[in-house]
Amino acid sequence: MLLPPDTWLPQAPLEPLHLDWLTDAGIEVAILRLDQIDPLISGNKWFKLIEHLKAADRAGAEGIISLGGAHSNHLHALAAAGRRFGFATVGLLRGHPQETPTVRDLQAFGMQLHWLGYGGYRARHEAGFWQPWQTQYPTLHPVPEGGGGLPGARGCMQLRAQVCAQLTGLGWNDYDGWWLACGTGTTLAGLVLAEAGDHPVYGALAVPDDHGVAQLVERIVQEAGVVDAAYELFEASRGGFAKVDPLLLEFIEKTGQASSIPLEPLYTGKALMALEQQVTAGKFAPGTRLIFVHSGGLQGRRGFDSQA
Repeated sequence: MLLPPDTWLPQAPLEPLHLDWLTDAGIEVAILRLDQIDPLISGNKWFKLIEHLKAADRAGAEGIISLGGAHSNHLHALAAAGRRFGFATVGLLRGHPQETPTVRDLQAFGMQLHWLGYGGYRARHEAGFWQPWQTQYPTLHPVPEGGGGLPGARGCMQLRAQVCAQLTGLGWNDYDGWWLACGTGTTLAGLVLAEAGDHPVYGALAVPDDHGVAQLVERIVQEAGVVDAAYELFEASRGGFAKVDPLLLEFIEKTGQASSIPLEPLYTGKALMALEQQVTAGKFAPGTRLIFVHSGGLQGRRGFDSQA
């Protein structure tokens, strides 16, 4: 049994976000704190895993095999879930063996690791990639990088209900759209499916265009048969995936001091900085109310700390 007990139902609080540049523009933002659902199985990663775990359970699998990098939030949440709920996990990692805080955690959580090199990892989208791994691990269910695909998106659909249940606590009766970081686009696609055109979803691309996020989102939406898909993507990678610059780090530090909201530089920091740029440029009219998704990933910050 891969699924957690029914009593484990993580709920993310919805909080007002008070920052000067929002106040000056007359924009209201509420932040969905997925970073607070659990100390280890954190952020949007759990929601992306839910439907994959259900599929694995139906197939009688004994665990999950998936992919990620040496700082992967997805693998971290998967390994932590496997340890807590008692199922086997195997991680296929990008690059060559290295020790990072995340890798140390994966090992401590009992995940078995295989390093694919860079060429081997690039082959993950090729036909037949999974065949040798499923031969080696016939009792494990394969899950795409980041928990992606339509099952991952369907798991994220419930975020809309969590937000709607908390609007009155903010004094809101509605909202005008979502804003969130996009790594694979899976969470954005889930929100697009849940909204079915009712509210637009704005995605800040934390990765360059050549990562194919737009194509993946479109594929998920089409596979789900959704006709009214209201979303828009914005460049926010600041030069590439995991690219960090002094302006971004300064923005994260100032935002943390002003709001007490912890951000990390790969996803949430880039997403909120991109929102500031769009708000300053007049993208949203005064009075607009947006939901900002804090997708977690805070454990990955340790990779930027030489003392970790």
